[in-house]
Amino acid sequence: MEKSISQTILLAGATGYLGSYIAKALVEDSFKTKLITRTTKKLTHLKSKTVEIIEAEVTKPKTLYGICENVATVISTVGITRQKDGLTYMDVDYQANLNLLNEAKRAGVKKFIYISAIHGDKYRHLKIFEAKEKFVDALKTSGLEYAIIRPNGFFSDMKDFLNMAKKGKIYLFGNGEQKFNPIHGQDLAIVCLQSIKSTTTEITVGGPDILTLNEIGEMALDAIQKPNKIIHLPHCIRRFILWSLRNFTSSKFYGPIEFFLTLMAEDNIAPRFGSKRLYHFFKENINQ
Repeated sequence: MEKSISQTILLAGATGYLGSYIAKALVEDSFKTKLITRTTKKLTHLKSKTVEIIEAEVTKPKTLYGICENVATVISTVGITRQKDGLTYMDVDYQANLNLLNEAKRAGVKKFIYISAIHGDKYRHLKIFEAKEKFVDALKTSGLEYAIIRPNGFFSDMKDFLNMAKKGKIYLFGNGEQKFNPIHGQDLAIVCLQSIKSTTTEITVGGPDILTLNEIGEMALDAIQKPNKIIHLPHCIRRFILWSLRNFTSSKFYGPIEFFLTLMAEDNIAPRFGSKRLYHFFKENINQ
């Protein structure tokens, strides 16, 4: 990818699944990079003449002051799928990103790249997407150049299939023929770096293979050499679970489950990209 190493990129969320791949890609491509993290020791192995590690917390605006000085582009992977530290989706996916955006604007940053998820605008009623899309709205009206990247699920999310397979059975709702194409973090990192120069403002992307849920289940069972045992449950059970969770549990508990059960009920196919295969990911993560 054509680039100018004089351009400084700031990455927020560098210790997460996707962020770690983006950080590695920025280093390998010799970008001048600022990585912000709550604990610098997690990223000290990346520190170099072109990489600066900055201790800051995106949920605390005062710690962000000055971090965007001389930065051309901000990339944020900040978000939570399983709530922790007593923080809500609005605290992190919306407000923390807004804190970063406000500092970027103050410092004169040119472009802000944000990683959301596929069909976030369609599923705004889901707790996870409500906060993400509220930030997307703020970004679009910020006056900065922007790119919103919408991946079709991460390979890391597919570990749920592997965990079921380890117990000998895969449970699916409906006939299991719903299709989608999740993407590996390493492939998605390439998309994120390409978006630095691209003028495309919204990028929906998935992995190279379009798979049914049945195929993913079979793949997970095969990876750990278990018999092909997939149990199909009716959608009425899925709808009842969603209703029960929304009415009798807190959003911090049901948010991730609501997301998974809703999107897995229908096809979600994104433009294909990358070379990493899910089966290899399963084989590599059998013992994790």
